Amino acid sequence: MKNAWTLLCCVVLAAALTACKSSDAVPAEGEPTADEASAEAPEATADEGATAKVVAKGAAPSGIPAPPDVAAPPEGAKSSESGLAWTVLQEGTGDKHPAEADVVTVNYTGWTTEGRMFDSSVKRGRPAEFALNRVIKGWTEGVQLMVAGEKRRFWIPGDLAYGEAAPNDPHAAMGPPRGTLVFDIELVSLKEAPKPPDTPKDVAKIPKKAKKTKSGLASRVLSKGTGTEHPVATSVVTVHYSGWTTDGKMFDSSVVRGNPATFGLNQVIPGWTEGLQLMVVGETRRIWIPEDLAYKGRAGRPAGMLVFDVELLEIKN
Repeated sequence: MKNAWTLLCCVVLAAALTACKSSDAVPAEGEPTADEASAEAPEATADEGATAKVVAKGAAPSGIPAPPDVAAPPEGAKSSESGLAWTVLQEGTGDKHPAEADVVTVNYTGWTTEGRMFDSSVKRGRPAEFALNRVIKGWTEGVQLMVAGEKRRFWIPGDLAYGEAAPNDPHAAMGPPRGTLVFDIELVSLKEAPKPPDTPKDVAKIPKKAKKTKSGLASRVLSKGTGTEHPVATSVVTVHYSGWTTDGKMFDSSVVRGNPATFGLNQVIPGWTEGLQLMVVGETRRIWIPEDLAYKGRAGRPAGMLVFDVELLEIKN
């Protein structure tokens, strides 16, 4: 996730928790920098991930020439009610369309309507892999129209991408590209999203058999581990996790994304820093995190007590 304006996959728990399988970025929605995101790992919301998307900053890659119709959709282009427009460049060989949460592998190049290329997996020589619900709205909608082997050109209006550019905005060059964006996308392959885990029956209230700490954190072991060492507050850990609010809504899950998350325990919400130090490798634990150890009512984050099922896969001290 290093390339300029590359579409960076979102992570949860701090947006630093996890990334696309490929090292490439993809049109992620939102604009905190990669450094900001990783600094907040489960602050990472444990949704943030789920909801936070980041865009890597850097110099735009040099040049694949813009298509001749980059400025506007040509006559004959199709469009949807949202304002998304497209033409088919190459028919596909597949017969299935990806669903919103499916993981897709694509090759793509993106330009502004002035013809400036701002990102390209083709230029990097590596396709990008990401879940369709982790990217800008125009990608989520558009790629679902495709089948494997197909190539399309999309004109994505600003409200389905990174927003419209304000006139004479002195900061316009500092963030992701604004206004209508044009992408040539080849759908290489797709795979169905893993089935989300069931909502725990005790998600609404801490059960009597859970153990509490002085901070108010509560947890219980779901399956014992094979390790003997516990992580410390500065350890880097790899985990699989799912998080719910107490009304049973799942707001983030590395299990659903199909990729475990790796992060420093000093980079996440206090409840994660404390709770994971109770665990050993191989253990799965359910943790009830009070709001003052989670997001403390911050706007845009899951509110109230949060419940996580966490499997500790690896510790690096």
